[in-house]
Amino acid sequence: QVQLVESGGGLVQAGESLRLSCTASGSILSINSMGWYRQVPGKQRELVAIFTSVGSTNYADSVKGRFTISRDNANNTVYLQMNNLKPEDTAVYYCDAEAITGRIFSIPYTAHYWGQGTQVTVSS
Repeated sequence: QVQLVESGGGLVQAGESLRLSCTASGSILSINSMGWYRQVPGKQRELVAIFTSVGSTNYADSVKGRFTISRDNANNTVYLQMNNLKPEDTAVYYCDAEAITGRIFSIPYTAHYWGQGTQVTVSS
């Protein structure tokens, strides 16, 4: 129903920048929230940055001042500009979207969707 396609990961040195993008497509009536999570092996997936359902942004404390989330609503796309990258930012980054894809007796049907993940590796 809904597909999230991410791009922009790669291998960089500490202090460098990367920009991730994620585009949602499919049977989307509207998107409530959209953002980025990351995960390293053996650890839980954690929030990096997100546009909430009320339009505000939330960032993990570890990325505040370095990462910026932005969006293109017309194209259901969200970006993550990552500056001054650190080795501890190394992870698989996943795009997440909560989307309304239909209505059942006028009640919106809402579900979370994940992208396939993109690897970000920061060398010291």
